[in-house]
Amino acid sequence: MFGDVVETKPCQPKVPMDLFHSGQVVKICAPMVRYSKLAFRTLVRKYKCDLCYTPMIVAADFVKSAKARDSEFTTNKGDQPLIVQFAAKEAQVLCDAARIISPFADGIDLNCGCPQRWAMAEGYGACLINKPELIQDMVRHVRNQIDNPRFSVSIKIRIHEDLKRTVDLCQKAEATGVSWITVHGRSVEERHQPVHYDAIKIIKQSLSIPVVANGDVKTLKDAENVHHLTGADGVMVARGLLANPAMFAGYEETPLKCIQDWVDIALEHGTPFTCFHHHLMYMMERITSKQEKKVFNVLSSTSAVLDYLNDHYGV
Repeated sequence: MFGDVVETKPCQPKVPMDLFHSGQVVKICAPMVRYSKLAFRTLVRKYKCDLCYTPMIVAADFVKSAKARDSEFTTNKGDQPLIVQFAAKEAQVLCDAARIISPFADGIDLNCGCPQRWAMAEGYGACLINKPELIQDMVRHVRNQIDNPRFSVSIKIRIHEDLKRTVDLCQKAEATGVSWITVHGRSVEERHQPVHYDAIKIIKQSLSIPVVANGDVKTLKDAENVHHLTGADGVMVARGLLANPAMFAGYEETPLKCIQDWVDIALEHGTPFTCFHHHLMYMMERITSKQEKKVFNVLSSTSAVLDYLNDHYGV
């Protein structure tokens, strides 16, 4: 299903729903705060990632402030297909954000899974899984006001302790015209507990729209296993891609070529130093000794990092 390591070259961009109907498992880069920005999306797309999400953007800020729009969202011609993820709790606000973004992206995703305290306190994220009617209202609004039928509207959820409630929520969302549902197979309280792949399987069997499985996928082999365990149409990866952006192309650990690509892309995009450095720390986690990490992780300028990579890896 996933293919072996092959030389990567970009193919024709597809509308997200076409990917789900391709017969292949859709390989997806998750929305990650601070990390799934344009430069990193550009990198993973070089290594067999089919679909990328932006980090979560608070829809109300995005609608109100041009400054928020400029700092939160950047894209370019090669950055497709692209899903913009929003945190929202009011149908019209989500709709306004979707309208602003629709010329530049292929769809929006409503975050119904973020378990962070601040998000839940604001009425965003995972607290929405207890408000299926509100989710329906938001989806319906976007569907009615964006006249491009190929523009996708998806949701990303966590599961309830009582799975019947999750199935009910998903069926209600499906009835309202959601394009697909991404399921992180843990409840709001669960952080590092094993992922409930059996729950994702039950959800998949209860729906006729595509389902994406999310949680604890670290390698291409894991992705394949999760597909077999759940029947999911796609697999979404967060930390696994941070540690190895070439994961979907079948590499067990980050190849030097990928590190070189990151340096080139990050410099070209003017990536801030902290972000540039953090990504490298993640990518080199498995390929550097404790001693090397001690030195590398405290470097404090782009030139110091470039010198280090050149001296130690010929990058």
